[in-house]
Amino acid sequence: MVFIGLCNPKSPGNVGAVMRAVGCYQADQVHYTGVRFDRAQRYRTDTNNTNRKVPLKQVENLSESMPEAMQLVCVELVEGAMPLPEFEHPEQAMYIFGPEDGSIPQDLVDLADHVVYVPTIGCMNLAASVNVLLYDRLAKSSCGKRDDSIVLSSRDVNNRLKVKA
Repeated sequence: MVFIGLCNPKSPGNVGAVMRAVGCYQADQVHYTGVRFDRAQRYRTDTNNTNRKVPLKQVENLSESMPEAMQLVCVELVEGAMPLPEFEHPEQAMYIFGPEDGSIPQDLVDLADHVVYVPTIGCMNLAASVNVLLYDRLAKSSCGKRDDSIVLSSRDVNNRLKVKA
């Protein structure tokens, strides 16, 4: 089970893109704190309507909104954090991300089972960070298939490309 936690997100574009990533990488729920997103939610950009399949829930406290068996993983540029390429993902995790214009609160970092960062030059935006984290989780899992079934079920009607043998 995989949850995404967003600390007081402000951008409906980023939250919509997070929802799209969650749908693509099959995370189970998205929780968020704060009120800024609620005010901007009418500009939702989740073009796949993932919110119909994956719950997007406002909560008061991210650490209290996850099941007990989950590990809390903060993803942030934090001194002393582990680089994502070295990180082994827990089977059940809630990944916490900071807002577009700030950081994860220190009390959440202090509670975390793991703190990781994406080793980039400069910082990425919220949606890009969620995409990279979820892709890393998938790439390190044993779920990767070496056939065309995922391509055939995922591409849209305008894509009929094939690699010539």
